[in-house]
Amino acid sequence: MNALAHNLVDVATVERRRHQRVNVALHGRYMRANRREFDCTTINMSPGGVALRAKDGATVGERIVVYFNQIGRIEGLCVRVFEGGFAMTIQLPPVKRERLADQITWLANRHELGLAEDREHARITPRLIHTMLKVMSTGLERPAKLLDISRSGAAMTVDVSAPLGAFVMVGKTPGQVARIFGNGVAVEFNRVIAEEDFDETFVP
Repeated sequence: MNALAHNLVDVATVERRRHQRVNVALHGRYMRANRREFDCTTINMSPGGVALRAKDGATVGERIVVYFNQIGRIEGLCVRVFEGGFAMTIQLPPVKRERLADQITWLANRHELGLAEDREHARITPRLIHTMLKVMSTGLERPAKLLDISRSGAAMTVDVSAPLGAFVMVGKTPGQVARIFGNGVAVEFNRVIAEEDFDETFVP
């Protein structure tokens, strides 16, 4: 097994060990109980909690709401304060916790694969995450869950084997498999979605 394969994060491990945190750096905004908002950056994260670098801090026991472009809104309670930041729980129902585990896996693996954060087209979390992935060469079609999406592509978890470069359909949008990670793929669309047609309600 090469070093890259060894370093890739397995989503089953993240889900199985709820408090095993993965190092990811996401920029966001958090709101304190007094409804004031401040900038923050994640230090590490798991489906059950996150450590934030935040110069404006928080108080143990305080309810915090955080919004990240990549994963959307999370909320929970501040459980620990340290110099330059704090740690908080993430309170989610089981289905949403499973999706967060998938998102964390993709974000961590994206870093291991050396994929830049400053992409030409910013990625967002779509409102509707369920789609279908069809491999054109075999006609095989499987349900997929979108992890993030941009005007030029999408990452998703899906139970299907598709080699790099394979032509696929993400819903009604054609593309090619650009990357393979853990239990999913990243697809580059054949055409860039028009800016006026793209937002969190976009359905490929």
